Amino acid sequence: MKALYKTALIALGVALVWFGVSRLGVAGAQQQGSPPPMPQGHPVDPNAKPGTPGVFTDFTGEVPGRVHHITAADLPDPYATKSAAIFSRPIPRPADAWPQAPEGFKVTLYAENLKTDQGRPLAPRTIITAPDGDFFVASTNTGRILVFHGMSADGKFEKMDTFAEGLKLPFGLAFYPPGPDPQYLYVGDTDAILRFPYKAGDTKASAAPETIVPNLPAGPNHFARGVAFSLDGKHMYIAVGSHTNVTDIDTDTSEYHRADILVANADGSDLQVYATGIRNGSGLAVSPQTGELWTSVNERDELGDNLPPDYITHVQEGGFYGWPWYYTGGHPDPRFPGKHPELKDKAIVPDVLLEPHDASLDIAFYQGKMFPKQYDGQLFAAEHGSWNRSVRAGYEVILVPMKKGHAAGDYEDFLTGFVTANGDCWGRPVGVAVANDGALMVTDDGSNSIWRVTYAKK
Repeated sequence: MKALYKTALIALGVALVWFGVSRLGVAGAQQQGSPPPMPQGHPVDPNAKPGTPGVFTDFTGEVPGRVHHITAADLPDPYATKSAAIFSRPIPRPADAWPQAPEGFKVTLYAENLKTDQGRPLAPRTIITAPDGDFFVASTNTGRILVFHGMSADGKFEKMDTFAEGLKLPFGLAFYPPGPDPQYLYVGDTDAILRFPYKAGDTKASAAPETIVPNLPAGPNHFARGVAFSLDGKHMYIAVGSHTNVTDIDTDTSEYHRADILVANADGSDLQVYATGIRNGSGLAVSPQTGELWTSVNERDELGDNLPPDYITHVQEGGFYGWPWYYTGGHPDPRFPGKHPELKDKAIVPDVLLEPHDASLDIAFYQGKMFPKQYDGQLFAAEHGSWNRSVRAGYEVILVPMKKGHAAGDYEDFLTGFVTANGDCWGRPVGVAVANDGALMVTDDGSNSIWRVTYAKK
């Protein structure tokens, strides 16, 4: 009971901090005072042996092009370190701070200081590219879907419109049907999947939304609802995170249809559970090569600095990914001793293990023509940044190398530099999308910006 009470308090604290920062904006966060300097961790050691601290890193070991590979054999024992709670109140971006990308890439600001007419930060979250080149962006904290159109000579957007407003906590975005002529924009709101009629060039919704899947379990915790479609458009996938950090789901009815990925027809009919045990898989994408569903997952907290890893994985239909009884395959969560031994061998080890607590969010496969050929079909992921860790990790965009649509288990730092040398974060990547010209677009709700990453051929 004490453990559940502690978990509830921490979860409430996370929600309050998130909403507080969203409403106050960057300036308000600065007035509250920036967090204390972070302890300096160990940069990743490519020669480190499994189980040694060098397998794990923090922001000081995140360098564009650096490769990381964490395996299930590298995990420490539960409670090897104390559980931490260091929240991520962004400071204003310092004058000399700028995201860093691998050699040959250039990072520019497509949008900055985004606000409502009343001065409230829009805090851009997920982003997708329309066939006509417009960018649709979820402003979760204001309940809006934004549209960014065009690019001026200085690389900034030409026009921003509000496509829809009055939503609760919109996150997932997907056009339907897949292909060059979608007829709808689907939106994953926290308690429903909605769809708006859409035709190329629309910057305002032409009608009120239609509720496609009603009565999804709502927030406030793990409120993001990712949405994606199979390549043939026959199936719609919906990510629904857990209500809590950990709980006995045998008796906790609040977890019904949570910590799952659901599947339905495009019209919302025949809703079923596709995969289970996925604590918070908000980011969804379908591989253009294999047609497999992929997700990026925030794992559980309060087991220590380096446990368990967040992860990115393809999702097996009917697969069980451990929560709450197990993690990273058959590692038992010590808070449920002896529970469900029959599931131990069924718990799937994810494809790519990430730094623990780095809050992996949106994902996108690269299908552009601007980047070098080796980037074709590779997976980009936004790491929002840690809080349940004594050292900062995440706050970056990573690249997951793919070979014929499958991951080898490693990942590579791609866009870093969102944390200052003394450990203050100023940016928090959330969404990634590929523009029609092949640039990578990255939303950042920490600095209230959208970044554009391009490659210049030498």
